[in-house]
Amino acid sequence: DIVKSTLEQALDQDITQAAGLLRLHFHDCFVQGCDGSVLLTGSASNPSEQEAQPNLSLRARALQIIDEIKTAVEASCSGVVTCADVLALAARDSVAKAGGPKYPVPLGRRDSLDFASQSVVLANIPTPTSNLTQLMSIFGPKGFSLTDMIALSGGHTIGVAHCNSFDNRLYDTSTGEAIVDPTLENSFARNLYSICPAVNNTVNTANLDVLTPNYFDNSYYVNVQRNQALFTSDQSLYTDSTDSGDIVDSFASKKTVFFKKFVLGMVQMGQLDVLTGSEGEIRSKCSVPNPTSSSYEEVIKPIISTGERSRSGRVHSEL
Repeated sequence: DIVKSTLEQALDQDITQAAGLLRLHFHDCFVQGCDGSVLLTGSASNPSEQEAQPNLSLRARALQIIDEIKTAVEASCSGVVTCADVLALAARDSVAKAGGPKYPVPLGRRDSLDFASQSVVLANIPTPTSNLTQLMSIFGPKGFSLTDMIALSGGHTIGVAHCNSFDNRLYDTSTGEAIVDPTLENSFARNLYSICPAVNNTVNTANLDVLTPNYFDNSYYVNVQRNQALFTSDQSLYTDSTDSGDIVDSFASKKTVFFKKFVLGMVQMGQLDVLTGSEGEIRSKCSVPNPTSSSYEEVIKPIISTGERSRSGRVHSEL
């Protein structure tokens, strides 16, 4: 209740932050598991996950909202709820607030003591220029089927993207000359050229969903059908495979089917390589690890830094 009420106050002021909070959860879970590591800050000599290229566009306000929620939770029950659980709950409640499905969130995750390296982030976060094969090379090893991956891609029904994340479809990135991407619908392409007049424009943004940008529904898949998807990775779901195209069609035609598969994917994603019990900690502040004894660090830190993660348990206590 504390998470939901604090979050709703923030989203009532700016519903666009729902997409940022959902993305935070995804970027956390796909790198080193759902352990709150994406929330940790680093230094010039030891850059955190937030400094890795795929995370440079994470919303500062979304990170601030997580801190506000954590502060509210700590004021009521200090040392009980982890940042990783707060992030999972905030993502769920953001989806619901934007009009999407509600779903149970198992709790009991522990927070990591350290963040992943830049190379680990790059290897585990799909890029907007990925094709279907490249997407599944990341989703597949984590236990997701083609249907799961396409359902989770539906998170792009809300949010925005900077021009430099899709300008490969508008310009030759080596010469800067305009190109014609045959998988872009003409009127949609013209609009993108007006938004992004030059290569490497990192300031301007475009809506991921041109139909209902701040409402969580299945119109993202309708956009994909119409060649009005923003990213190469989005459009590849329809153009790269008949099987994936059929799944897009099914989600576009029935919102209930998409919602059901999205919920299954989110619950599964929220349990990726979780830390439980003594494997992690309950951070008092989400951006920094708690002070710990040297003996504890000697045991835990090597496990985290090498990427070896126990897969023995699942999180529990559904809410």
